Amino acid sequence: MKIKDLAKIERPREKLIAKGSKNLKDEELLAILLGTGTKGKNVIEVAKQILTKYPRGRLLRMSYSDLAKIKGVGPAKACTILAAIELTKRTLNIQEETLPKIESVKDVLAQAVYLRDKSREHFMAIYLNARNEMVFKKPMFIGTLNASLVHPREIFNEALKQNAASVILVHNHPSGDSEPSEDDLLVTKRIIEAGKVMGIDVLDHIIITKTNIFSFKEKKLI
Repeated sequence: MKIKDLAKIERPREKLIAKGSKNLKDEELLAILLGTGTKGKNVIEVAKQILTKYPRGRLLRMSYSDLAKIKGVGPAKACTILAAIELTKRTLNIQEETLPKIESVKDVLAQAVYLRDKSREHFMAIYLNARNEMVFKKPMFIGTLNASLVHPREIFNEALKQNAASVILVHNHPSGDSEPSEDDLLVTKRIIEAGKVMGIDVLDHIIITKTNIFSFKEKKLI
């Protein structure tokens, strides 16, 4: 498939403009630097092939002659990649604030542990970039979870504001029972379907009690 055959929002440059560079995959970022692919392979396929053979750590240490020899790179693209790498190395002297990484249920719990002590149900959304770093979290609703209370549009409006690549849903059960109710299942399904339309993944929905947690992903409900 040629790049022009992809939906505009899936093309690396257009995706960067629409969602920000933090929400691009490694191969999409490299594809922008490469610019064009090779005969029979589009630029994203070439980028994937390069990153499979030369992981990021190794790519950062490669010389001009090493890069120029890679099929699909050549002299001009090697210069572009080296310039980007050097600028990155210099820029790293000015460190950005580290964003918390969300890689497990425990990481989510660390961000929402205060919900354990709430006497009413609280529903919150945790927004992540493409590197699974939390860019924002927001309490969304208070009260028993039901379809009339929880509006997917509010969740995804915030996701668009934050340029989020994905979202994790969290709410508490003051009753102490971590098993999802029928409303919990229905609401989760609605939000997941809305996320598919928006191109924003719902990675998990976690229910928290004082002594237990329930992960929709771990139970294969997502």
